[in-house]
Amino acid sequence: MVESEIAERIAARRAELDELEEQLVKQLDQVRDERDELAVAERVWRRMAERFAGERVAAAPAAVQVAGRAVLLVPHREGGVDEAVLPEYQRILAAVRQAGAPVATRAVGETLGLDTGVRGKLEPLRGKLTRLAERGWLRKQSDGRYSVRLQ
Repeated sequence: MVESEIAERIAARRAELDELEEQLVKQLDQVRDERDELAVAERVWRRMAERFAGERVAAAPAAVQVAGRAVLLVPHREGGVDEAVLPEYQRILAAVRQAGAPVATRAVGETLGLDTGVRGKLEPLRGKLTRLAERGWLRKQSDGRYSVRLQ
């Protein structure tokens, strides 16, 4: 009887090991499938990152020549883009922010030290304020005053 008992135990253990092997093979297949999916996701992510990097470069401010003078274009405000891309406009944004409330073009000009008595000195500033508002950096009120756009 000892031999048959040993044979039964061996057969039972072999069945346990066969079942465990089957479970491990299934798990291994699942792991391999997931690794394949991750590889595909990584390739897609890299392609998208390259595309977005190209778009960010394209969205970066570009200097153009107007009447023989370099003029900086104002990019649209988007997530991840900060005021550092607006070197010529940072003083204007700071002046509007400093006001703490909607501010008129004349008041921004005074803060910047412009001669506000001469209308011709305010028009270029008004154009810059309008450009900043159109591209989402400032908010233009219905009465023509400007305020800082919240994040």
